[in-house]
Amino acid sequence: MDSEIADLKEQVSLLRKEISRVSDEAEVRKVHFKYGYYLDKCLYNEVVDMYADHPDTYVEFLGSRYRGKEGVKRLYNGRFQQTFVNGRNGPVRGFLLDHIMMQDIVDVDPSGTHAWCRMRALMSAGTHMSVRETHPRGHVQWWEGGLYENEYLKENGVWKLFRYRYFPFWHAEYEKGWSLTKENYIPWPTKIYPEDPLGPDEIIEQKMLWPDTRVVPFHYPHPVTGKKTNDDDLRAPHFGKDASTAEAPLTLALPEGQSRTGAGKTWESEGSVRVLPDLVENS
Repeated sequence: MDSEIADLKEQVSLLRKEISRVSDEAEVRKVHFKYGYYLDKCLYNEVVDMYADHPDTYVEFLGSRYRGKEGVKRLYNGRFQQTFVNGRNGPVRGFLLDHIMMQDIVDVDPSGTHAWCRMRALMSAGTHMSVRETHPRGHVQWWEGGLYENEYLKENGVWKLFRYRYFPFWHAEYEKGWSLTKENYIPWPTKIYPEDPLGPDEIIEQKMLWPDTRVVPFHYPHPVTGKKTNDDDLRAPHFGKDASTAEAPLTLALPEGQSRTGAGKTWESEGSVRVLPDLVENS
């Protein structure tokens, strides 16, 4: 009888852990989807509040990083809010900025406080012809496809965006499609804060826009082989050329001054490694 009770207790403990993991994965997914709905309608105050207060919080976007909560505010309440909606919190008539979030892969570590998510975004954006004389973008419409490799943090029991990496992969004007998109469709930031009052805290080498087709690194190993994808296979040389001729692979490395206490350790769930050992956060 005692052994049966011990077995039951062990099974209950395992079930609790599994339920917690599944629940946390669902919450992380919801956090990102909710973020997307706020972003669609230019509710930038709400967007900023989705981010963790941790000092290592950052946004990586278009070859630059906005660090800490102040950097996050500078990007959303500064750059985006001023450019798209003239400083108000919320939409303006005739401006479209819808983000479809999909193909999400969420992994939560055993501590239940740190998570990863790879997700795709498809954006349809532009202005209605009726506001072409009053909106600074004039009359324009475009597509954008991008990829997230984000990290999330549970603060005081609440999941929040932590390290946000968004790679806008391709753009296309609606009438012409993506094959005629000019290179460097969006200008890279060239000045940092405070020289640029709305600029990033640092410029980095992670610059990728169509027709660059490098692979955004995966936070997880291959689910069957357990292997990490080779760096050279993440590169994108011209047809028939060796990988060594292409630009260096992209990376998920942390900025200077940040580290992972669990780096090098392995954690598993459902019989497979969920996150690459060099990316494990908690020891």
